[in-house]
Amino acid sequence: MANCKECKENRVEVKTPENVPYIVHEAAMARNERNVKRLVVALIVAIVLAFATNVGWLIYESQYETLDYAYDYDYSQDGQGTNIIGNGNEVIDDGATASSESED
Repeated sequence: MANCKECKENRVEVKTPENVPYIVHEAAMARNERNVKRLVVALIVAIVLAFATNVGWLIYESQYETLDYAYDYDYSQDGQGTNIIGNGNEVIDDGATASSESED
C-alpha cells in the first residue's frame, strides 16, 4: 500500500487555463448568435422549398391522372377460371394473362 508521502511527491500539478477577457467572450457569443440565426433562416428556407417542390410535383403529376367514370364494365366468370370482362372481347385466363378474343 502506498503512503501519503509518495502520493504527494508523484502528484502532477493541473494547470488551469488563463482567464479570457470578457470582451473576447462577448465577441465569440455574438458570432455564435449570428451563426444560429443564419442556420434557423436556412432551415426555414429548406422546409419551405421542400414543401413547394412537393406541391409542384403533385400539380405536375395530376395532369396525367385520368378518371374515366363513363365506362361501366360487366365482370363475370364462366366457372372454369376464365374471367370475362365487358362484352366478351377481353378474356383473362386464371388472372395471369390477357388476350383479346372476339365472340360472334
